Amino acid sequence: MKNFTRLLEPFHIGKVKTRNRIIKTASGTSLWSPGERRVTEKGKAFYEALARGGVGLIMVESPIVEYPFDEPGDVRMRIDDDRYISEVSEIADVIHRHGCPAFVQIYHRGPWTQPYAPNRPHIAASPVVPEYSEFDLHATTPPKELSITEINELTGLFAQIAGRIRRAGFDGMEINAGCDHLFASFLSKFWNKRTDSYGHASMENRSRFLVETIKAIRRECGADFAISVLINAVEGGMGDEGMTYPESRTLAKVLENCGVDALHVRSHWLGHHVGSYNQENLFYPEPCAAIKDFPRGLDWSHYGREVNVPAAAIIKREVSIPVITVSGIVPERGEAILRAGKADFIGMCRPLFADQELPDKLAAGRFEDIAPCTRCGTCQKMNGLPKECRVNGALGTEQYGVTKAAKPKRVVVAGGGPAGMEVARVAALRGHKVTLFEKSHKLGGTMPVAALVKGLEIENIPALVSYLERQIKKLGVEVMKAKELDTEWIGRFQPDAAIIATGGIPATPKVRGIDGRNVVKSSDLHSQLKFFLRFFSPAALRWLTRFWMPVGHTVVILGGQVAACQLAEFLVKRGRKVTIVEEGDALGEGLIPERKARLLSWFRKKSVNTLTGVHFDEVTPSGMAVTTKEGKRLVLEADTIIPALPMQPSTVLAHTVKGRVPEIYSIGDCREPRLIPDAVADGWRVGNMI
Repeated sequence: MKNFTRLLEPFHIGKVKTRNRIIKTASGTSLWSPGERRVTEKGKAFYEALARGGVGLIMVESPIVEYPFDEPGDVRMRIDDDRYISEVSEIADVIHRHGCPAFVQIYHRGPWTQPYAPNRPHIAASPVVPEYSEFDLHATTPPKELSITEINELTGLFAQIAGRIRRAGFDGMEINAGCDHLFASFLSKFWNKRTDSYGHASMENRSRFLVETIKAIRRECGADFAISVLINAVEGGMGDEGMTYPESRTLAKVLENCGVDALHVRSHWLGHHVGSYNQENLFYPEPCAAIKDFPRGLDWSHYGREVNVPAAAIIKREVSIPVITVSGIVPERGEAILRAGKADFIGMCRPLFADQELPDKLAAGRFEDIAPCTRCGTCQKMNGLPKECRVNGALGTEQYGVTKAAKPKRVVVAGGGPAGMEVARVAALRGHKVTLFEKSHKLGGTMPVAALVKGLEIENIPALVSYLERQIKKLGVEVMKAKELDTEWIGRFQPDAAIIATGGIPATPKVRGIDGRNVVKSSDLHSQLKFFLRFFSPAALRWLTRFWMPVGHTVVILGGQVAACQLAEFLVKRGRKVTIVEEGDALGEGLIPERKARLLSWFRKKSVNTLTGVHFDEVTPSGMAVTTKEGKRLVLEADTIIPALPMQPSTVLAHTVKGRVPEIYSIGDCREPRLIPDAVADGWRVGNMI
């Protein structure tokens, strides 16, 4: 039996008692309205689900502190005026309803520009312009240096914001002085070139703005209101001017002495914005630099997992107040970190997006019921739309629980991919008698193939397959492998509802020569891979493909969306010379923005030839003929042509059973070919409808 005694024991931050040592760290969700009233039912439902699920403390994402300067790039709550206190208090109320304490994080983006605030003047300690990086958010124009008068005004502004947070019923707050936000621009010698009392000469000076703000908040909110501060313990990408451990140890003591109740310890690598808090991105599709050149003093041995733990341990030795550590920490490792005295709290974000009930399931010993975070990056889209999760179809909706159906029904599901397994899981939870048909010998649909192509170092797709398979087995779903649902089975079962989740049909372009011997159709490739996956795990088969594949040395991929780009990455890593041709205007549709940027950059470094806006003319014995958007005809030499176009809906079975079953639902790719998160969301939605 796994033991989580330390992780699940109550602790404290200041005078606030936490239910356990798991903290839901702050992260933007876009679950708010862009109108005058910001708080929505979706936002309340999410935070109530977290509180109901047993987490020790919730840190609600930062509201807008300066309106309208922090918009229109994303949608957040407002707390810049007293008139918003009442609606913000609704978030505190739903959290407290379940006995969970709640903080709000605040920060000012300071020198940031795109994509968040294209019209806002960017400000900082000094007018420093970092070296351009395609993975960062800084302008090529210098930020405005704040005057002492402006610093004092902002100090007062933050104290007012804190007062409103307290009056809204929250137990405390976190000041984000890390990353490369406004406070960090004063704390770091890279950004701070001032020569006044807020200047670079000493940590006392560089921390003065932050310390004065903390003291102003304490005067405004009183001793019972808890204050946590997030800091960079070490910084990279800044030469010898980034924060170092000797400096951050000094800063930690300064903050403790001025009355801070907890320290949230992270790190930052200038030039890698998202990679600094979702560090697995730094390894995609390969490490962005030699590991020896990664920021020192951190743990880079687990593809970003636990990277900040050494930093937390160093700071913890300097202070007596609680220290929070973060960075892809799973519960087992969190327990070990706490027992080793390296931190006092384990911060989690994405695991709690995947499963809001994770803490309660740990406490109940229901480890196999925890939905796994696969580190896919779906929740990193930053597109202004409600947060989504690959494994949790409830995220971004108003419903997180499953209620029993008024009348149990006989339900058949065709297809054992993500949509089919999820709808079977939810329908069974609702009390329906469910039978799932899967025509192959294994469940998972195309997920095992995706795992083979994408690898397991960063994403863990097999964990999702295993979780769904465990759940439907535990719930008594009858699984019929190597069998296809048809009219005979419909007649035998007489179901009340049939759910069609048979996936999409591989698309083949109508191009002369497409049936040539040098064409490997995606349907044939999938069939071959699925056959071998009956006998090998995705990891084992991925390793074997380094030695042989039915693909020549030079390859042209027809299509440039997510599957095509990931296939290209897979082939390049196996020594193939790849050209991607796409009829549309852009590559990478469907990829998470951060990973898209990194993959396309990697393609350029690897000399992957990419052509967009082309017309597919014909397949020739020597390669692929296309016409460019400029009207030039090219013949791209290739040993192998692989069509990797988006799937087409599979509607045959739905038409076949029409009129034979009272309720028919098509979900996943057979309704509209998209991605795994969309398939799971379909399953969640329809499972709750039946």
